Amino acid sequence: MMRTLRTQVRVVRLIAVIALGLVIAGTFALMERLRVGHSMARRQRWSRWFMVRLTKALPFRITLSGELPDQPMLWVSNHVSWTDIPLLGMLAPLSFLSKAQVRNWPLAGWLALKAGTLFIYRGSGDSTQVQKQMVQHLLGNHSLLIFPEGTTTDGRSLRTFHGRLLSSAIETRTALQPVAIKYLRDGKPDHIAPFVGEDDLLWHLYRLFANEASDVHIRLLPPITSRGKQRTALVCEARNAVQVALFGDDAQCAGDRPAARAA
Repeated sequence: MMRTLRTQVRVVRLIAVIALGLVIAGTFALMERLRVGHSMARRQRWSRWFMVRLTKALPFRITLSGELPDQPMLWVSNHVSWTDIPLLGMLAPLSFLSKAQVRNWPLAGWLALKAGTLFIYRGSGDSTQVQKQMVQHLLGNHSLLIFPEGTTTDGRSLRTFHGRLLSSAIETRTALQPVAIKYLRDGKPDHIAPFVGEDDLLWHLYRLFANEASDVHIRLLPPITSRGKQRTALVCEARNAVQVALFGDDAQCAGDRPAARAA
């Protein structure tokens, strides 16, 4: 009985936050229709405000370590779940690069669009266009967060980082802000938080809310300069930084061999 009541309270709180987000997104949509001026900086500030409240509605205990950057950067993080987005988006004014499928998610896709998210269609040949958008975004002094693995994992390993997504940092001489995010339940890798494969969003939400809160550790790692670096070297350095933070071992980018499993 108590478990059911707790789940219902959490769901009601989440619905209230989403409703608030829809009002904000609707305001931006109206401004677009009326052609009233609005800036990416304003979108990012409101998005962060929303992400803070969305994170509070999720069943996580958050531990943050490291220093927030004091200038716009290209953030790069491992990717475990859709919840990575509010958890990281609450930290600073950010935009995200997301796979195109998210655009079609009910409500969430529209919210992401109005928040200034850039969408990439895999295999559609639009990588050049996305690259131009990323460069434009960074040149406008707006931070951007990408998940260079290109997909989610169960949090027990780190996949290959796609180097082309980091080319915009080199072209604009923007530093990287590597981030490592880890979900734990009772001291072990959380088996509920990961959102992988063909997982259903509503079913995933139910699983999260029906169980006890889990722990999320977010580590902001030392920034990595992109100046004078080749793309391969920059990708290797970024991936190694996240690898060490998550699992304690340095893969040295040796053919991107599988990362060590968490104990």
